[in-house]
Amino acid sequence: MKNYELRTKNRNKYIPSLKGIRGMFLIMSLLFLCTEKSFSQVSATIDSTSIKIGEEIRYKMHVEVDSTQIVIFPEGKTFTPLEVIESYTIDTAKNGVRLGLTKEYALTQFDSGYYTIPRQKVMVGDQVFFTDSLKVEVRNVLVDTTKQKMFAIKPLQDVEASFPFNWKKWFLLIGLPLLIIGAIIFLLLRRKKKKAAKEEELPPYERAMLALQRIDESQLLEQDSHKEYYSQLSETARRYIDEEVYDHALESTTDELIIRLDEEIKSGALNLDKTTIEELKSVLKTADMAKFARSRPDIGTAKTDRNVIERVINETKEAIPEPTEEELLADEEYRRSVAEKRQRKKIIFGSLSGVGLIMITLGIFIYIKGYDVVMDTIFGHPTKELAETEWISSEYGSPPVTISTPRVLIRNVYQMTDQQRQILKGNETFVYGSLEGNFQVVVSTVLYNQPTKVELDKVVEGVVGNFESKGAKNISVKDEEYETLGGAKGAKVFGNLTINNAVTKKEQKKEYLMLNFAENGGFQQITLVYDVEDRYAKDVAQRILNSVELKNAKK
Repeated sequence: MKNYELRTKNRNKYIPSLKGIRGMFLIMSLLFLCTEKSFSQVSATIDSTSIKIGEEIRYKMHVEVDSTQIVIFPEGKTFTPLEVIESYTIDTAKNGVRLGLTKEYALTQFDSGYYTIPRQKVMVGDQVFFTDSLKVEVRNVLVDTTKQKMFAIKPLQDVEASFPFNWKKWFLLIGLPLLIIGAIIFLLLRRKKKKAAKEEELPPYERAMLALQRIDESQLLEQDSHKEYYSQLSETARRYIDEEVYDHALESTTDELIIRLDEEIKSGALNLDKTTIEELKSVLKTADMAKFARSRPDIGTAKTDRNVIERVINETKEAIPEPTEEELLADEEYRRSVAEKRQRKKIIFGSLSGVGLIMITLGIFIYIKGYDVVMDTIFGHPTKELAETEWISSEYGSPPVTISTPRVLIRNVYQMTDQQRQILKGNETFVYGSLEGNFQVVVSTVLYNQPTKVELDKVVEGVVGNFESKGAKNISVKDEEYETLGGAKGAKVFGNLTINNAVTKKEQKKEYLMLNFAENGGFQQITLVYDVEDRYAKDVAQRILNSVELKNAKK
């Protein structure tokens, strides 16, 4: 089947059919002129043509250019079927006004067999050079089964797809330890608060006895901490009186408290002996001296004062009249109100602790991976999901176009007119996405009845007209020659456009890329359109373009 080349009218040149001695002479002349113009040399070597499975091949690419020229070496999956283990930095050697650039790659393969490293494309300025393809052998690793113990084959296991940002790994390394530490702190604080709340629920008398017991167990006197000892002793007596007799006992001075107790006794509200009041006054005065004047009573006196406080509390308990039913109800209501307030505080504290842990974990992720990546991982991003999903390689149309895409392209039903049927054997279009969406892929193939030359300017006019019919404007058009990794030659048309989104009513800025080929008696076109500000779209588009290959049409 004869191949048909693209011709650009506005450049006054086209690629003729390369047949016979005349075509060979023309190619040799063009290559000679390009070589003379650029003075560039490109070569590639490997350190070994035969390796064992998993061993490393060093692929070295050397380019000699003028110091003013820009060189772009291949990256990505251009070495398929071999895998790139590592891409090393470029080594530069200067020789006068010329530079010797050496780029090295580490390659490997994990299946035995004979493989061909495809020729690699190197851009030197605005010119394209190709290295020679190289053949390598990957040998099996021989195993002596008479000495090596054999094991049964393990069953297949499902493995989750890996992503550039493995949030589960980072969560296990950073987030989980933080959550565990936070949970431990929360449980300790909760336990402490529960214990304090449980003690608060005890009657005042039992709390006072518990406080005296703790004073006995504290060994403050043996540690010569008289000030702390008397402070706790005084507070125990005052707190009990504050809750049962006089609700300002904690903030009152010793004299004010004694006067108030005397008034309660005279009014009959407190049936307490005068001697008990004097003993309490003596202990409180001693406590004041220990706290403010640094007095140091002997241990015997201190223990006697402790017993006096216990006796005062016991006698005060006996001297307090039984509460009426109204007082009991009021006290119960008060306790319920306090419990509800305490429960609300617990809920607020727990919520704030959880939010704090989440914010700390999120902040660490943002610091490590960046704000945009973390936000896109949490809330999702349409194009990021396309990049990370499992891609599908398939053939579309006739003549067939092989292309890898993140989603299967859907056939667009198109009915040809009678006039088109006279010219075309077939016209097929496959689409994913829309012009207003985040990402669009369109593959169109046309098969002619008769040999037909495709003019690029008419193709561009048709593309621009198609974009304009869908509401696009400000369409810029650029074109350049293009060649796939498999050697199919064509033309690349690219540029920008703007379109109003019918849903959001906002103007969207788009980039488009279009590959055009005239191969196998037909015309093939691959179109990609995506948002200019989409940080993932260019990588997705480049991956799709690198996968494009053309195959011979079926006869």
